[in-house]
Amino acid sequence: MNPSTSSSPPRREGRPADDGLEDDWLFLSSESAGLPGPGAGRDEQGAEDRGKLKSRLVSAWNSVKYVWSWKQKSKFSSSSPVIMLGKPYELGDEGERERFRRCFSSLLWLTYRRGFPPLAGVSLTTDSGWGCVLRTGQMLLAQGLLMHLLPPDWTWSASHRAVKDDMDLLRHIGSVENGWNSSRHANERGRKLSLGSVLDRPMEATHRRVVSWFADHVTAPYGIHQLVELGKSSGKKAGDWYGPSIVAHILRKAVSASANVPNLAVYVAQDCTIYLQDVRKLCEQPQPQPWKAIIILVPVRLGGQELNPSYITCVKELLSLRWCIGIVGGKPKHSLFFVGFQDDHLLYLDPHYCQPTVDVAKQNFPLESFHCKYPRKMPFSRMDPSCTIGFYAKGQQEFESLHTAVKEALSTSAATYPMFIFAEGERRVEQEGWGSTAPTDNLAYIQRKAELRRVDTSDSMDEFVVL
Repeated sequence: MNPSTSSSPPRREGRPADDGLEDDWLFLSSESAGLPGPGAGRDEQGAEDRGKLKSRLVSAWNSVKYVWSWKQKSKFSSSSPVIMLGKPYELGDEGERERFRRCFSSLLWLTYRRGFPPLAGVSLTTDSGWGCVLRTGQMLLAQGLLMHLLPPDWTWSASHRAVKDDMDLLRHIGSVENGWNSSRHANERGRKLSLGSVLDRPMEATHRRVVSWFADHVTAPYGIHQLVELGKSSGKKAGDWYGPSIVAHILRKAVSASANVPNLAVYVAQDCTIYLQDVRKLCEQPQPQPWKAIIILVPVRLGGQELNPSYITCVKELLSLRWCIGIVGGKPKHSLFFVGFQDDHLLYLDPHYCQPTVDVAKQNFPLESFHCKYPRKMPFSRMDPSCTIGFYAKGQQEFESLHTAVKEALSTSAATYPMFIFAEGERRVEQEGWGSTAPTDNLAYIQRKAELRRVDTSDSMDEFVVL
């Protein structure tokens, strides 16, 4: 998807304000990669060159739009905590502020890339303009993998050495640190880091391995090539728009097809329902092997064309849980990865910056482009109602704790309608030939302008039950 018009450069004079071209022209399908015509066979090479040029223009345009909005720094209050993936940070305290900066810059940031090997069947060498939901889905899965493979308090060692503070903080001016004391503190921190870097080497090797799994190459198990290939079974192809729901199913298939994390399963909720027996069957292993860890993805739609404000409190409660690994969401035509909030603003990572592809086959390949040090915020009111919420539980006991905590968080939306629910038993699948006895789990009644409509959602992963 494309960056919102709120962060775009000014429109040219004479162009209608509501033409939508500033966003829509960036949606490239596989057909638009070339320019077929009567002389397509004769000019095949020229069409391919034009397709590559168009891809480069798309990449440049998205980068310009991203940098335009990036220059407008988000303001953070020192009087209220920032909640990020279940952890609170009091930014008025210098130590807490530094801890938040380190933890934020340790999140994996997966953005548009350019210059990777062509996607199968098309000439596209970039996902700029169409792959942002795939990228935010990658970030969600990456957070689950980091929680699965690394200690809960892990932070990227390189983030400790970053001395520039890029976060604007709204607070009253207090005392100014003595320059000599500040310099001495930096030197002491440097000496400690020299020892810590040695102790962190095994964890850094794991961190680097996880990053390589998301490389833009056909062999990467969770890379853009693999996700596009898995999307074909759902009727999607490179250049198409991918919704948060269908990306959840693609991620499930990707983890299932990979042997990199054999003790991890992915479950996607159906019809806004987590069926507990289905989860247990997915995680149970023959004795004496323990339960598999599990990532639970819940596609929901929290309103009609806009977010229903009654669900904001519930979204905050879910992001405050230590089991939450983020939300694949965004604003209209602009996918974002939500990781927390402060007051009435969501904290997010933006995938719309197009960067060159990194060759992860090289030893000690650079990691800087996979991490972002600029925390950004947006109002809850701008959140698109379509989203996928992610959770992670490491074992049976953790899952039972997750179940209890999430149910309590969901009770905050009970006055309207639960965002999603837990149900005992298994999901009943409709089979051919059942006739009138077939279950009706796939039917939802949607209220629009006082009119009830019955909608069949059985064979579409992009359709939601509107709450």
